[in-house]
Amino acid sequence: MHRLTVALLAAVDSVVAAAVGVTAVLAPMTLVWVFGLAAVDWGALWPASATIWQLGHLVPVEISLAEDYLVHAGVSDDAATFTVSLAPLAFTVFTAVAGIRSGIRASRAEAWMTGALSGGVVFTALALAVALTAANETAATDPVLAVVAPSLVYAVPLVLAAIVTEWREAAEGPVADVRDRAEGESGRWSEVPGEIARGIALSVSALVGAGALLVALAITVRIGEILALYQSAHVDGLGAVLLTLGQFAYLPTLIVWGMSFVAGPGVLLGTGAAAAPGGTTVGVLPGIPLLGVVPEATSTWLLLLVLVPIAVGAFAGWVARSRLATSGVEEWAPRIVTLVGIAAGAAGAVAMLSWAASGSIGPGRLAEVGPEAGAVALAVGLEVFVGAAILLLSPRGALAWMAGADAPDAAGFGAPDRASETVDLGTRGERPTPPLD
Repeated sequence: MHRLTVALLAAVDSVVAAAVGVTAVLAPMTLVWVFGLAAVDWGALWPASATIWQLGHLVPVEISLAEDYLVHAGVSDDAATFTVSLAPLAFTVFTAVAGIRSGIRASRAEAWMTGALSGGVVFTALALAVALTAANETAATDPVLAVVAPSLVYAVPLVLAAIVTEWREAAEGPVADVRDRAEGESGRWSEVPGEIARGIALSVSALVGAGALLVALAITVRIGEILALYQSAHVDGLGAVLLTLGQFAYLPTLIVWGMSFVAGPGVLLGTGAAAAPGGTTVGVLPGIPLLGVVPEATSTWLLLLVLVPIAVGAFAGWVARSRLATSGVEEWAPRIVTLVGIAAGAAGAVAMLSWAASGSIGPGRLAEVGPEAGAVALAVGLEVFVGAAILLLSPRGALAWMAGADAPDAAGFGAPDRASETVDLGTRGERPTPPLD
């Protein structure tokens, strides 16, 4: 495909990604302005929508409440200014997925650098336009971060997806040359980078899936508390719909919280409050219905959740060991490097997710909410390492025995060779002819 065509398609992808994200905020906000407010201030509609979009792309928002509002609401002056930085990750996920799709398309069009440059520049220009037009007195953002953070959310997945696709599919190009050189220098090491990447992807995907399953179970079990919080909010039909949409935007954030809970460290719920398998201390939380999933107490049986990341690591190790063995790699060094790479990569990935899913939601004790990235990374790294080590570093004969094959012989080299033991069953697909009487 012509490079100009690739550049135009990548630019269109970035425009669509930004436009859909902003519209997802602007549409319900317009309904509020039209049906929910007696005096419509159209001049505040766009800045409010744009600021929410920026928050969804990891841009902290500095809230400054007016003095008359503080008096009317009975709020102390200490809470007049605070930061909201807990991002609704649904926007982040959508933009990242859009970047991934654009990167894959540009790579398959054999012009991934052109597509990445075009898409990144156009999305950055759009983020700059949003930042310049979103300024308002109540909710302020750092002008540099308001451009850089959304741009990185889109550009980094785009470039990574393009490079991975090039590595896997391209026949020529800079990435293909590096791949061919790496595979040609040492046969026993050529499979290691791919198995590390595959193991990290499997581990992180499974952990996020475990977090999503935990959140689904918590919502099912504590649906009564969630409905009670809806009733206590005293909102009309339009307010209930908007409140639900806002909580859907934070659902990926809650899933990362669930992942952190499964890993063991749990999540902070404000200064001095936390929810973890080892124990829960819950203070006064905002009356958000979705926070009804947080239990007042936990059982010691939940400590068994630590087995989930270990099992995830074991599965990743089994996949890597099987593929390495198929390629004839049985030396210790490649397996050890693969093990360390999978554990370290999984730890780094969950640290980034935990950082993105934490922040501030209000003044005072609500300034620290979400998982601690360092603690979650350490826990997941150790757990995945233990699980993967069981399969990656076990003797080959032991793995064959666990898989149901014949037990290894005394020397530990596996079952005896049975290739010479053949049985004549006739032609394949036919029953053997019985003897004549």
